Amino acid sequence: MLPSPYTETETNRMTLAFFCLGGLELLGALDSEISDHNKKDWIEWIYAQQIVPSEDGQNDAHCGFRGSPWSGRSFDSNKTSCEYQHYDSSHIANTYTALLNLLLLGDDLSRVDAKAIVKTIRCLQQEDGSIAPTQGSLERDVRFIFCASAISYILNDWSGLNIEKTIGYIKTLQSYECGIGQSSGEESHGGSTFCGVAALTLMGKQQEGLLDKAKLIKWCLDRQSTGFQGRPNKQPDTCYCFWIGASLEMVDAFDLVNHDNLRGFLMSTQTQMGGFGKDDKSYPDVLHSYMGLAALSLLGEPGLQTMNTSINLPTAGVDRLKNNSVFWK
Repeated sequence: MLPSPYTETETNRMTLAFFCLGGLELLGALDSEISDHNKKDWIEWIYAQQIVPSEDGQNDAHCGFRGSPWSGRSFDSNKTSCEYQHYDSSHIANTYTALLNLLLLGDDLSRVDAKAIVKTIRCLQQEDGSIAPTQGSLERDVRFIFCASAISYILNDWSGLNIEKTIGYIKTLQSYECGIGQSSGEESHGGSTFCGVAALTLMGKQQEGLLDKAKLIKWCLDRQSTGFQGRPNKQPDTCYCFWIGASLEMVDAFDLVNHDNLRGFLMSTQTQMGGFGKDDKSYPDVLHSYMGLAALSLLGEPGLQTMNTSINLPTAGVDRLKNNSVFWK
């Protein structure tokens, strides 16, 4: 069960779990704080959220991982799709974090229905190259392109994604400043800039997809005062210290960041009760606590593991991915 302040985010419990597990891994405390028995419990809970193809094959657009068993309905592949598809569907963001969680916990992904997930990505991609998070959703933005790219990278199967259309869509998201907006025509934003740059990096298509790398770097650097703000005229925020810091890392420009100012800001957002808030006046939460650790990792903070910034995973998880005999060939 989630603590009461988090109950409104129940449908994304999988992603909240990643912030906790990923934070512990960055601290080098995952193995000491979670027993092997509890790791197995975690793994079984994660697999219990997997939506696999039904016998009639009509829920191909719904496969992957849901964020939690919020509907109270157990998945039954013997049911026809019309009996549950509107209530029991995967979500592309939770599929992404479910795979990260399994890797962090040492799972070999052998029970992941990779073919079904890849087919779902194919169903979720729109004609303009954008990605919907679930079948029938009206949301279309670069967060879900990033998730689809990361999933394809982890499963080592890009056949579900039309890369040419995806690159074309990301190009439409770049503003006159050459930062990346969440949707076409919107202003550049720190989080969506990370998602776009990371997707292109995972695809090996930075050169083709970034309209002006130098202007992108300038826009990112201009977001720093002490920490990083997500947009012009906003206050610095712990999470953007990672989103923009990681974007600069991926385009080989993180050395241009004022490291002392960034570290000083992050230390000011760490609270007396533990964890990080969004700023020095906020209570801590699991998202900003993970992002604070991830940003400090970019700075090479002693005692923290380093990050693979493109998939937002501590290097131990990346090593498990690359050593995975089932998917990494």
